[in-house]
Amino acid sequence: MSMKLYYAPGTCAVACWIALKWADAAFEAVKVDYASKEFKRINPLAAVPALDIGTGRAMTQADAILSYIAETHPGAALGPDPDPLGRFEFGETMAFLTGDFHPAFWPFFFPARYTTDESQQALDHVRAAAFARIDRAMAHLDALIGEDGHVYRHRHTVADAYAFIMARWSAKTPKSWQDYPNISRLFALMESDDAVREVLERSQA
Repeated sequence: MSMKLYYAPGTCAVACWIALKWADAAFEAVKVDYASKEFKRINPLAAVPALDIGTGRAMTQADAILSYIAETHPGAALGPDPDPLGRFEFGETMAFLTGDFHPAFWPFFFPARYTTDESQQALDHVRAAAFARIDRAMAHLDALIGEDGHVYRHRHTVADAYAFIMARWSAKTPKSWQDYPNISRLFALMESDDAVREVLERSQA
């Protein structure tokens, strides 16, 4: 049975699409309005990605889906090294991307969620505070990435796709990914990848 990946343009769900392409998986990418009643029946949290593998309940949460893709397609070598430290380092990296990196952007893009003051000045203050956190998260990601441009242990994994898609959001902040040398190396690798280019083009259609 072919899987269905539910996505919205520009979201971290696009990282799951890239990972599925790298894994040479059989799947259908389905564009959704994640706030719609129809999609809330698939994921009541009204968030993408969601991955339907035919088990009756769609999988959710990007890091969990990415890890599932890596584990179920071992020939693609997209997951952690098998040693305990390797698994820890991979889990730690994915947890950082989910728990620190992703949320750092929320107040910048949705400042009204973080204050009861609806004035423009208050919203600007929320964005300014958010950018300081984004910069710290971007600097940490830059330190994780080696001179070869990979996020985990100098090789190609789903963590590259996850970090790449979210780091693209920094283009809308005062300091973009281009200002971080190792993140720029990651971007050079990803933007030269045929599968990545295909997914970026199709996901924006």
